[in-house]
Amino acid sequence: MEQNYEDEFFMNEAIIEAKKAEEIEEVPIGAVIVLDGEIISRAHNLRESEQNAVAHAELLAIEHACKKLGTWRLEEAVLYVTLEPCPMCSGAIILSRIRKVVYGARDPKGGCAGTLMNLLQDERFNHQCQVVDGVLENDCGDLLSNFFRKVRMKKKQRKIEMSSFTESDSI
Repeated sequence: MEQNYEDEFFMNEAIIEAKKAEEIEEVPIGAVIVLDGEIISRAHNLRESEQNAVAHAELLAIEHACKKLGTWRLEEAVLYVTLEPCPMCSGAIILSRIRKVVYGARDPKGGCAGTLMNLLQDERFNHQCQVVDGVLENDCGDLLSNFFRKVRMKKKQRKIEMSSFTESDSI
C-alpha cells in the first residue's frame, strides 16, 4: 500500500501518545485530531488510570477538540489512531462528523472500521467518513503485541511467586 507522508507523520504523533499510555501501564493506544494540517487535540488511553470504561484515546481526543473549537461538529477534522476504532469510538466519530479516520493496526476483536464491521461508512447513518487503514500498521501492532506480552509475563511471574510463597508457608 502506498503511504501518504502526511498520514505517516500524524500517525507517528499518535504513536507518541500510545507510548505515553504504555508508560503508565495503560493499553498503548494513542490518537491525534488534525484540522488544516495542525494537531488540535491529542490523547491516549486512560481507562485504568481513571477506572472509566469510556476513557478511550479517540473519545478523549474528540472531547478535547470539541472544547478547543467550541463546537461538537468536527466536519473537516481528521482523526489518527493507532488501533482500529471500537463500536463506541466509531459511534462518537460518526456523531462528531469527523471527515476522515486513519488507523494503524486492525482490531480483530473489536474493530468497527472494516474488520468486524464498518460503522464509519455505513450508509444507513446520516454521516460517513473516509477510512484509511494500515498506516504504520507494524509499528502500531508491535506496540500492542509487546505490551500484552509483558502483561502475560508479569502475570506468569506473579503466579510463580505466589505458588512459591504458598509452598514455603506449608513447610
